[in-house]
Amino acid sequence: MFENLTDKFERAFKVLKGQGQISEINVAETLKEVRRALLDADVNFKLAKEFTNTVKEKALGRDVLNSVSPGQLMVKICHEELVELMGGNEEDINIKGNPAVILMSGLQGSGKTTFTGKLGNYLKNKKGKKPLLVACDVYRPAAIDQLHVLGDQLNIDVYSNKEEKNPVKIAEAAIQHARSNGYNVVLVDTAGRLAVDEEMMAEIEQVKKAIIPTETLFVVDAMTGQDAVNTAKAFNERIDFDGVVLTKLDGDTRGGAALSIKAVVHKPIKFVGTGEKMDALDVFYPKRMADRILGMGDVVSLVERAQEQFDEEEARKLQKRIKKNQFDFNDFLGQIQQVKKMGNVKDLMGMLPGMGKAMKDVDVDDDAFKHIEAIIQSMTPEEREKPDMINSSRKNRIANGSGRDLQEVNKLMKQFNDTKKMMKVMSNPKQMRQMMKQMKGMGGGLPGM
Repeated sequence: MFENLTDKFERAFKVLKGQGQISEINVAETLKEVRRALLDADVNFKLAKEFTNTVKEKALGRDVLNSVSPGQLMVKICHEELVELMGGNEEDINIKGNPAVILMSGLQGSGKTTFTGKLGNYLKNKKGKKPLLVACDVYRPAAIDQLHVLGDQLNIDVYSNKEEKNPVKIAEAAIQHARSNGYNVVLVDTAGRLAVDEEMMAEIEQVKKAIIPTETLFVVDAMTGQDAVNTAKAFNERIDFDGVVLTKLDGDTRGGAALSIKAVVHKPIKFVGTGEKMDALDVFYPKRMADRILGMGDVVSLVERAQEQFDEEEARKLQKRIKKNQFDFNDFLGQIQQVKKMGNVKDLMGMLPGMGKAMKDVDVDDDAFKHIEAIIQSMTPEEREKPDMINSSRKNRIANGSGRDLQEVNKLMKQFNDTKKMMKVMSNPKQMRQMMKQMKGMGGGLPGM
């Protein structure tokens, strides 16, 4: 995400990061490039100008020109201001109440219904809540059906009434149903239109007034850029929502909505959608987003995703197997499947510092591991447990069974053996120290990598 913006920021700072003399002229030139980068990202001109003026004042105040690392200091100041522009600190959703009621608003096609399912999944699995999804889009039967499909998929109950055409009555009946049946969070999915209109605004106002939600969220497609900001402003003036949800952020290469929306409507971004899967929903952290925009990666989010997917007990068992040299293809396959649960591979790589730019033009298939899985699944149970028994004839059979070339099977065998050796070394502190000494003598870098 935000590849274009990241690239332009890097180019803007290139002059100051060099060894040449730093002056007020090239600082001004850098900030001119920063402003251009923001405008290209579809940030409002007035907001872009205010941002660069603030950075310039702070830069001169900190005496950037006489700094040991003027380029780094300028990046630091821009980072601080980006964080502030996007809201400063993350803000959690309000789920107090019995039940807590969360109202969704937004235009048709913004992803409200999908987000309602994702939020239900998030509240159920990460907050330990018992959510009830409510279908209040009385104009599109397909939206009601979609919510039921999502509910079945996530094992979350859905309340709907296709006979009732008044969304206020449906929402009120759903809340009463929730109170009577032990649901502690009610998520109300409302109707959208193709554009902001009076009828739509009046209806969402009536629903909000009737159910008095603990939280009202405005859901908007991040890829619509400045239009998203203008729509948010129109909605906020009528229903005074509590927070913004940016959907399809994984496809947004510019970033205008994420950068502008907080400053314009003075409401925080609370969640971002980062993919099509039901677990592709993240809390919005302004600092982490600023890190990614400036090419610093987002290691904290990467670690959090890993912690969510990897079980401590399973990790201990795996560590014991590695120490006993029992790591096999079943373990290898298990690790691949855990990584897949963490999300899109390209997105994960982009969270590593410096990798965002390297991955910019690399096309990574979401099913990047499917060939490896096919090869392993074509092995017999005995072959998975005892990889050393896989000889040439077995490799040929595995290649034929998986529909892959023999060369790919050989490559996977080599990767497996290299991984096994590396894991063995890393599980032994003494061997690890010896390897680090060897690396120092070689000038750094892992042998063979």
